[in-house]
Amino acid sequence: MAVLKLYRNKLQHNYRHLEQVFKAHKIDYGIVTKLLCGEEKFLREVLDLGVKEVHDSRVSNLKAIKKIAPDVQTVYIKPAPKKSIPDIIKFADVSFETELDIIRLLSAEAVRQQKIHKIIIMIEMGDLREGVMGEELINFYAQVFELPGISVIGLGANFNCLHGVMPTQDKLIQLSLYTQIIEAKFNRKIPWISGGTSVTIPLLFTHQLPKGINHFRVGEALFFGLNLFTGETFEGMHHDVFELSAEIIELTEKPMVPNGIMAENPSGDSYEIDESLYGKKSHRAILDVGLLDINPKFLIMKDEQTVVGASSDMLVIELGKNADKYKVGDTLQFGLRYMGALSLLNSRYISKEVVTDAPG
Repeated sequence: MAVLKLYRNKLQHNYRHLEQVFKAHKIDYGIVTKLLCGEEKFLREVLDLGVKEVHDSRVSNLKAIKKIAPDVQTVYIKPAPKKSIPDIIKFADVSFETELDIIRLLSAEAVRQQKIHKIIIMIEMGDLREGVMGEELINFYAQVFELPGISVIGLGANFNCLHGVMPTQDKLIQLSLYTQIIEAKFNRKIPWISGGTSVTIPLLFTHQLPKGINHFRVGEALFFGLNLFTGETFEGMHHDVFELSAEIIELTEKPMVPNGIMAENPSGDSYEIDESLYGKKSHRAILDVGLLDINPKFLIMKDEQTVVGASSDMLVIELGKNADKYKVGDTLQFGLRYMGALSLLNSRYISKEVVTDAPG
């Protein structure tokens, strides 16, 4: 069985680095754990870091987090579905909301459960995923402030999640101004302006983050150390907290050109023959992982290897010049991009393992 490894020392290093950055800028933050898909052993590693606030997009994951660490503040980071409202009130201390009717239902349920449910109202800032339109904010807040059992603790925005719209100084200033307008209009203090995610971190280092932005939600930067503006790893951070290890189940020298009548494969892909490869051979390894587990485009090769293709449960790799050092039963290691790690964590066919120390 292929194994997804989490390296504890690299996770701890990245967390300490981020904690120092946010502390220096007097910013509150929570760790986004939706990548972990509720995997208990990995959740425990994150919670053992000393995290005070955890964000997730699945109620079942928040339930697991509350079971492990009841005192951690849990945040449900998408608008609440109606059927999930009782559990959201039970397991989420905070939720991101954009719909008045849903907030009214959350209010009624919070009263039933004798709780005060905190919300961050998300505003649309151009990426066109969730968010209240700016021109509707005043009326929206006027109605929300009247609801029992609801405490508005923040105004937030998402960037780069759907259409790739990036955060800029101007957009974040606009977010801060919206907050100031609401506070002045209703004589209410809104503690958090939650404009920060992993994609916003570079603005801290270039001194472009407006002073009003005081809350971040961070996942990708913790697990991958990735600067989403440049595609490079942040200085002083690890990009390889996660690693995939897959076993070679066949290793054979084969022709580089398929032989026979060509048609679409089960994935809907069609291949064109490269006539320059006729008569050439390569060493190909079949690994015990496939499309059910990960799209190969999210793998990062660690050697002179290339992906030939994949079926539902097998991955074919061309080993290149270093084929002689491998044999059947050996394992190959791969780095991962975010969506690749997410797929593997969501696969019940992949073993998950915590490794205490890793080289590098």
